[in-house]
Amino acid sequence: MDATESKQNYRVLFTAPGQVTLAALPVPTPGPNELLVRTQVSLISPGTERAFFLGLPNTTQQYPQPAGYSNIGEVVGMGSEVTGWQIGDRVASAAVHAAFVTVAVTDALPVPSGLAGEDAVFFNLASIALQGVRKAHVELGEPVAVVGAGLIGLLALQLARLQGALPAVSIDQDETRLDFAHQIGADACFVPGADLAAQLAAICGGAGAAVVIKATGHPEAVKTALACARPFGRVVLLGSTRGETDGVNFYRDVHRPGLTVIGAHNIARPRRESHAGWWTEHDDQAVALQLLAHNRISVRPFITHRFAARAAVDAYELLAEWDRTSLGMLLTWND
Repeated sequence: MDATESKQNYRVLFTAPGQVTLAALPVPTPGPNELLVRTQVSLISPGTERAFFLGLPNTTQQYPQPAGYSNIGEVVGMGSEVTGWQIGDRVASAAVHAAFVTVAVTDALPVPSGLAGEDAVFFNLASIALQGVRKAHVELGEPVAVVGAGLIGLLALQLARLQGALPAVSIDQDETRLDFAHQIGADACFVPGADLAAQLAAICGGAGAAVVIKATGHPEAVKTALACARPFGRVVLLGSTRGETDGVNFYRDVHRPGLTVIGAHNIARPRRESHAGWWTEHDDQAVALQLLAHNRISVRPFITHRFAARAAVDAYELLAEWDRTSLGMLLTWND
């Protein structure tokens, strides 16, 4: 602990809806089975963090609350019972936005050698997208449509392609977001409209998509996702909906076409052992790091902003504006 005794810790806190501060705190002391990690870079999760920041529907709306859950740093201290880690090792964890964090050994993952921190920090969002794609049970050659071209949707699109989706289609209201989908290999990109069903049918063998992944929090996107699925298709609700969806006729939209609707919140996982289609969070995070390290998925095109941690308030002000050109927002903690 000698290297951190004289240092101040700082953590991003939401103090009320729409209010954020960089709070000064003591450097935490690791427990017996914990690592003390000095953060190098953390990633703002645009949809989820914006929702909790603004107190949108289906969030806790409890303040103050710490922000963030994608953290890359280095070990600078450890508890008395820790084995298998050394000072200087790089760590991926779901820790908050803070200069120093403690991480339980069971929750810590080694960052693969050669993987840049700015790429590795996407591991947790990739893990969230991965569990949604796993639950869809995509088969080689099935057409897959992803509704929403935010970070989760773009990661889900790439992972579906790895699973054999053909074609892999991105759907979003915003052409700017669809430009990102083009960059990472979408076979087609569409803006929702009256002709969407016909556009999908034209490239999906005369019907809708076999799998539709809703990867946005907009309530109306549920109706778009249901409308994009072919008879007997699967609709995966991956993005957390921020409000109620009006106008869904379950007989017309789900019952009669024989759709399977799959809830894919990140907490809907096995806690201890992975099995087919249902992996633990820790196992999916480890896979995500390996996929990033082996260039199986690409995230560098998504980095649109880098903020020094001391400018975190500015980052969240930009996030609140919901500028569609903003996507991957990094906080750097080296200073």
